Formats: sequence, structure tokens, C-alpha cells
Amino acid sequence: MSEPREPHDDGAEPEGDFDDVFGIDSLIGGGEEADAAYADEPATDRGGDGEPAGASAAQRAAQLRAEEHRDPAAIAELARVQAALQARAGEAQPELRLDATRRACELLGDIHESAPVITVTGTNGKTSTVRMVDALLGAHGLRVGRFSSPHLHRLSERISVDGAEVSAFALGRVWDEIAPFLDLVDGQLAAEDRAPLTYFEALTVLAFAVFADAPVDVMVLEVGMGGEWDSTNVADAAICGFTPIGLDHQAFLGDTLEQIAATKAGILDRTLDPSPAPHPVAVVGEQPEAAAGVLAEQIAQRGDEALWEGEQFGVVERSRAVDGQLLNLRGAFAQYPEVFLPLHGAHQAQNAAQALAIVECFLAAEDKPLDADVVGAGFAQVTSPGRMEIMRTEPTIIVDGAHNPAGAQALAEALDEAFDFPDVVAVVAVYADKDPHGMLEYVHRFASRIVVTQALSPRAMPVDRLAAAAEEWYDPDDVHRAPDMNAALMAAIDLVVGTEDTGAGIVVTGSLATVAEARTLLGSQEA
Repeated sequence: MSEPREPHDDGAEPEGDFDDVFGIDSLIGGGEEADAAYADEPATDRGGDGEPAGASAAQRAAQLRAEEHRDPAAIAELARVQAALQARAGEAQPELRLDATRRACELLGDIHESAPVITVTGTNGKTSTVRMVDALLGAHGLRVGRFSSPHLHRLSERISVDGAEVSAFALGRVWDEIAPFLDLVDGQLAAEDRAPLTYFEALTVLAFAVFADAPVDVMVLEVGMGGEWDSTNVADAAICGFTPIGLDHQAFLGDTLEQIAATKAGILDRTLDPSPAPHPVAVVGEQPEAAAGVLAEQIAQRGDEALWEGEQFGVVERSRAVDGQLLNLRGAFAQYPEVFLPLHGAHQAQNAAQALAIVECFLAAEDKPLDADVVGAGFAQVTSPGRMEIMRTEPTIIVDGAHNPAGAQALAEALDEAFDFPDVVAVVAVYADKDPHGMLEYVHRFASRIVVTQALSPRAMPVDRLAAAAEEWYDPDDVHRAPDMNAALMAAIDLVVGTEDTGAGIVVTGSLATVAEARTLLGSQEA
């Protein structure tokens, strides 16, 4: 980490159980302690066969993390950091400001400027896109720090270095280094009669500190919510990605696509006006007309360069393949045929095209194309846990974190394209602040029956309320209630096993909390 500055307070204004049935062992217990904080080898080394040696280093680091997740000492260390963060105002209580996060970063030695930045905002597809950008940059020999949210199982999932989530022990060490500076900023804010740093603000500072400590060659940041006032926006991005924008978080971002697009366009802003930093390049994925118009206006007002899906980049052709799809992608500078992507759905193909354009722009050298073999190797390593993820077979159970109508539509289309289920039973749990009607319209398109339940979250929608919404689309006899996810999975399996159609599937969806709980019951906490 860069050398911290001396603290100052000049007052300047610079977020019968399912596992028993299938014999799944406890996920908490034994295991070797993972001492390595980051990957063991530099990501810049390459193997003799043309494959990035960093890929194997990332795999070894991921294996260390998997072992660490069963280590009681690591579990306790992560819980300690989580508890310290949870003592702050939660992510549902954001502060619309940047100066508090910036102040903490500056005190720690401008850690938000320790490496070039790529920032991605949008409503759907952000996490998958940043994971693809991470994989492509890593394949090109760069050490990548990735910050994304929310997490499925562990706080440490949000912060990764070299493609693997940060070690609990490294996270705890860096937290202890930055905590006094966070307390100092809290004190300054209190003296100004302002709220202390929130959970997400402190977590963002922690991510920057981990990346500065590693150190990394590039930081890839997923915006938490919106853009203009999101804590990640303290860093001036070289490339700004905009995935599809839809209606979400209206209480904070506005009730219309135009309002939401305008606040997301805030990631184009520079820290200083005028700024010595170069103008960012905006890489814009497919957008609704209303959002596209606002983004075009905001980009033009700032004088930024922009690449648009369908004009400068996009998906030329794609076909179904075993465990994914085969793509012909048009990037910003070249066309890349026969790219295998181990993810399903047209939306993931579009995410791949956008990720490719982002990386091309970031690595641009006289507008030269990237090495097609390296691009292929990068995409082949991509994973996106909780997104169209097959958790088991016989019966096939798929989990997907769709939490709004656009996400549910993408899920419905991907299921229709990638799987030949004669019948599907959906397991659905959503947040209480969501309108389930639009989601259930698309769930009804792929599932003949539905099991509604309630995830383990204080934000969860009660079962009876969700069941009433489901009965707007389903016959009451096809709507089944379950008190919790364990019971819901058992009910869905009973329905599928009892069907006349062999090969029927189960799809669990509604939120990432829903998916996380299902993944745990199905024996996986690796993300």
C-alpha cells in the first residue's frame, strides 16, 4: 500500500433437511489454513504453450480460498471484519456524497489512484461483465483487482485479486491498517454534523486499500448503485461501461429511465474540473431508447468518446454449444470468431461483446486488435456464479439471481434456448420492496408451476403476499407455498419427480439472497 498521509482535520469538503437428503456435509469446519494473501505467481508470466501462466496461479489461489473457507480461524477473521462494517449504516441507507470516501482514500495515500480504473454501471449484467473484463485483462498478463457487489456468501467475494477472492487474513490485516483512518474521518464528519462513513463507503475504501497493497495493474469496479454518488466514483475511470439500464432502486435513482440514466452517467465525471485526467471512453451496451438518449446527451456534453453496441461493437453470430455458446464477436478494432463462452443466453453474449470492447479500449495501442488466442483463453475461464448456474442434475436445478422484469425476461429466453426441459417448476423468493408482477410474467413463460417461499433476509417478501401475486398468472392449484428455501426445494423436487415428463427442471430465482441460500443447501459456497 502507498504510504499513508499524516492525519489532518482541516474541515475541507473534499456504502427431514435438504442437505441431509442428499448427504451434503457441513460447510463449516476443518481444513488447512490458507496463508497466501494473493496468487503465488506474477500474473505477467506466460506458459510455453501460449496459455497465460497467471490462469494457473489464479486457479491455485482459488483452491487456497476454498480450503480457507473451511478454516475456523479464517471464518472468524472474516466475521470480525464483517461485524465492524455492519456496525455502520447499511447498504439500504446510502449517503449521496463522494467527499467522505475521497477523504479517507486521500488520508491513506490516494489509494483510489494507485492503478488505472475501469468502472461499469447499469441495471442488469454488471457483475457478469466485470468478471469478463477481469478474465480478459488477466489473460493479457495484467494483475487485476476487481470490486463487485453484492456478495453471495462472503464479504470477501466482493474483492478479488488475480481472479480469486481476497484471503480473509489479508482482508483482516488491511482492515486493521485502515480502521484508524476511517475513525478519523468519522470524527471529522461528526464535527460537521454529518453521518459517519457507511458500510458501503468503508467497504469501498477497503477495496482500494487491498488493491494498493497487492498491488494491481488495473482496478475493475462495479458500481454499487447508480453512479454519480456511488462511492466507487471517487476514482476517475479511463473506461466507463454502461450495461442495460432499467427501472430499479427508484427511491434513490428516480422513477423514470431518463432520471436513472442521468445519475448513472455520473461515472463519466472527473474528480477535478477542469481535470488533468484524460476524458474517459464510454462503452455503451444495448439500451432502451429513453436511456440511450440521455446517455448520448450526457456523453456529448462532456466531450467524451463513445462506443455503442450495434454500431462499433456487438455480437455478429452465436450458436449453442455444450456448456455454453460459440460466439463471433465484433470488437472495437477487429472481429473475433469462434470464441467459446461457458455461459448461456443472448444477454451473456452481449455482455461478452461489451467486455471485449472495454478491454480493447483499455489496451488500445494504435487501434490494433487483440491476440485472438488470448481473447479466447480469457473468455474460456469466465464464471458467473448465481447466473444461469447449474447446481445439480437428476433433477436439474438451475439458480439465477434475476430480480427485476428485464432479468427475468433474459432468464426465460436463455432457458428456452439452452435447455430442452419438457416441464419446469420455479422456486421464487423476492424482496419486499420489489414489484413481483413483472417478474412473474416471465417466470410464467418458462415454468408451469411455482413454489413461492421467503429467503433468509429482513427484506424478504412474505410468502402469502408473493403467492397472491403469483395467482395473477397461475391457477391457484399450481401455486405452492413453502415456509423456507429448504422446504421449497423439497417441494419442487417432489413436483418434478411426480411429473409424467422425465427430464423436468427446477429453476430458483428472485434475488441473489434467494440464490445464495439455495446454493448453500445444494452444497456450494464458492463464488
